[in-house]
Amino acid sequence: MMAADDIAVHARGLLDTNAFLTLGTVDPSGRPWTSPVYFAASGLREFYWISQTDAVHSRNLSDRPHVSIVVFDSSVRPYHGRALYASGTAGELRGDDLERGLRVYPGPSERGGAVLTRDDVTGSSPYRLYRATATDLWVLCPREPRQPCPLHGLAKDHRTPVEQGPRERPEA
Repeated sequence: MMAADDIAVHARGLLDTNAFLTLGTVDPSGRPWTSPVYFAASGLREFYWISQTDAVHSRNLSDRPHVSIVVFDSSVRPYHGRALYASGTAGELRGDDLERGLRVYPGPSERGGAVLTRDDVTGSSPYRLYRATATDLWVLCPREPRQPCPLHGLAKDHRTPVEQGPRERPEA
């Protein structure tokens, strides 16, 4: 039987093995916008990325900080979906938050992201470092096609909430 800790480990695996997330924002008139961004995660609920300040999603965040996020494994066969979903708030980092973000982003070197300095994301640079903090987090409940999931016994795609276990606390 799969336990809540197993769901958190599954979620962490999705974050560790995928380099991009789909970021959903909304403009001031309510029009949705999605963007793929390279990310690094701290724990299960903090997502960091860099973007140009004039990118549509960056401009949207300055007016409406609410976001939706999907991290999905596009390498799996059809009907074997693996995905993490989140909703929360996001914004540009400054001060101590920026210093912490620069320690997290771009993640482990084997992921291939370039290490940034404060100068890369401040002042006259067109780039900024952003963080989304998830208030709600789910995964597509892991199961084989046409088989019930071990946690709920449901033989259909469904999301299950992710509880943050002690091993999944954000990095300092």
